[in-house]
Amino acid sequence: MSLSLILIAIGLAAASGLPGLGLSRSSVWVQRLSAGFMTLAAISGLSGATAGLFTQHNTIVNFPWQAAGDSFIGIDALSAFFLFPVFLMGGLGSIYSLGYWPQRQYHQNGRKLRLFWGLLTAGMALLVISRHAMAFLFGWEVMALSAFFLVSTEDEKDECRKAGWIYLIATHIGTLTLFALFALWRWATGSYALMPVAADAISLGVMNILFFLALIAFGVKAGVMPLHFWLPGAHANAPTHVSAMLSGVVLKMGIYGLVRFLSLLPDPPAVWGGLILLLGAISGLLGVVFAIGQHDLKRLLAYHSVENIGIILMGLGLAMLGRSLDRPEWVVLGLAGCLLHVWNHSLFKALLFLCAGSVVHSTHTRQIDQLGGLAKTMPWTAAMFLVGAVAICGLPPLNGFISELFVYLGLLGAMSSDGITGSAAVLVVPVLAMIGALAVACFVKVYSTVFLGSPRTPAAMNPHEAPVSMRWPMGVLAACCAAIGIVPILLTPVLDSAIAVWMLDSDIMSPSVCMAAPLEAISILSIVLIALFAILSLALRLRHSPLRSTVTWDCGYAAPTSRIQYTASSLAQMIVALFNWALRPDMHKPHIEGVFPRPTKMHSHVDDAVLDKVLLPAGSRIETWFGWFRRFQHGMIQQYVLYILIAVILMLSTLIPFEEFITRLFAR
Repeated sequence: MSLSLILIAIGLAAASGLPGLGLSRSSVWVQRLSAGFMTLAAISGLSGATAGLFTQHNTIVNFPWQAAGDSFIGIDALSAFFLFPVFLMGGLGSIYSLGYWPQRQYHQNGRKLRLFWGLLTAGMALLVISRHAMAFLFGWEVMALSAFFLVSTEDEKDECRKAGWIYLIATHIGTLTLFALFALWRWATGSYALMPVAADAISLGVMNILFFLALIAFGVKAGVMPLHFWLPGAHANAPTHVSAMLSGVVLKMGIYGLVRFLSLLPDPPAVWGGLILLLGAISGLLGVVFAIGQHDLKRLLAYHSVENIGIILMGLGLAMLGRSLDRPEWVVLGLAGCLLHVWNHSLFKALLFLCAGSVVHSTHTRQIDQLGGLAKTMPWTAAMFLVGAVAICGLPPLNGFISELFVYLGLLGAMSSDGITGSAAVLVVPVLAMIGALAVACFVKVYSTVFLGSPRTPAAMNPHEAPVSMRWPMGVLAACCAAIGIVPILLTPVLDSAIAVWMLDSDIMSPSVCMAAPLEAISILSIVLIALFAILSLALRLRHSPLRSTVTWDCGYAAPTSRIQYTASSLAQMIVALFNWALRPDMHKPHIEGVFPRPTKMHSHVDDAVLDKVLLPAGSRIETWFGWFRRFQHGMIQQYVLYILIAVILMLSTLIPFEEFITRLFAR
């Protein structure tokens, strides 16, 4: 039943953009029909995923085609776990777009956006339920191409086209690596079926090659540093609800692929877990550091996706170490933190992007230093952004705290072990703590600059609150963040089922044994904290003190202006200077000279360390090196016919037995 509901949801999502193609570009029914289909798909998909979470067995459906083998699609608790954010964000994003991307205003690209939104949702859902390499690659490619068209929705803009092409190149690097991965898997196992193999079925050398291919293919999609180079531009230039889907859900398809494939390989060596743990620490730390140096609101949130993927990988690396060293408590806590942070990040990062979309919709700018004072005129957006900011910083009583706590507990337990594992845990725990502290600093900068203070430019002087269709999805996501943070104990059965699929061992301890006790205490403390906050707020409202109206920040000046305020650059300057070795910021300092200096200003910019500092310069050099080859391209048909003739002669020459001819020539 659960698989049938999911297949119905995939069909509805894939067809959601088709009815609108037959209607007028300016018709509002184009958008309403699409949103209706996506809402039905979300309801059906979430119902099927809920049933699948508590399925005790792996439901497999064979495909009546000999090339597909014995199994094609299936549903288990791990697949159902990853289907939740796919269908939740698929439905909420389509409702959000009613106000954010109205068809009458965007009649040139609105139908295209909704068509590929539905295909993206369907492709990801098919990918997650695939049990065969062919089905997996089909879902993967539908997802990849749909995301490309969504990123380049506004293809009349140069930056959108550039971001789209970079994404397309990156995702097909991952796809080609997947072809190599599945070809080697077929050679080693004799089947394209994605099923666990016996301990002695694959040699250690082949397993290592499979691991590194999977790490590259899925790491590109997940945005693991340094394979993240496509991510900041794609997230920044796509429509904001598409950015929310990319960050909250599409990146998790890379995590799903890695989690699922690692569950198929038996007896992993400890170095795999150590490498994943190291990559997680690097991605987490550098992701938040690069986020602090950004001035574009959506680009800043994009780098925080790299940071949170790092936290997810830390949990997965700990679980892999537990599997290798026979430490079930590490497996439970690490994988619980990994999987729960998949959900949590999909919720609070989608919430933050939708709030950023509300800001862009109102002010028509993404530049943080051009905003300010929006909390006065956009109180709902400001409140929702604050919820997302507290959650992403891992602070109680919201959901980010819970998943990071699991990773902390597992790493603290690993610190007591001997050898390399204990040393690695000793190094990673402070990194995880530093990530949390830097995230707090970053969102203090963002929230204070965007929502507090006074407007800095005319763009921020007359903003308006988002329409109801945009506010409602924000409220749903914020409520989910609060629910997981306040009553995390309710999620233990869900995590039990998903982790049991990955561990493939019915005799191992139940995850709820490790998690139930601290979660009960956290629930009680969260409820007490919220009650105290509510009492304090009520007491302040009941006070009958006269209200005074004044400027936001006087600072002793007789005539304060918005130029006096701290900017995002000045708030982050100390931290950017501290990590100058990684960020390498481009600083344009003010040039002041003479008695009456001309007006000047300071400007700083942080380029991406991989794309802007390595890949693009390397591409320019390669283009220069091969520039001589252009002399053969003059557009003359006679020359092209000559090239074909030369190629044919060279190919025919391979058939001439030169070796035999020379042997006979020099024979006695």
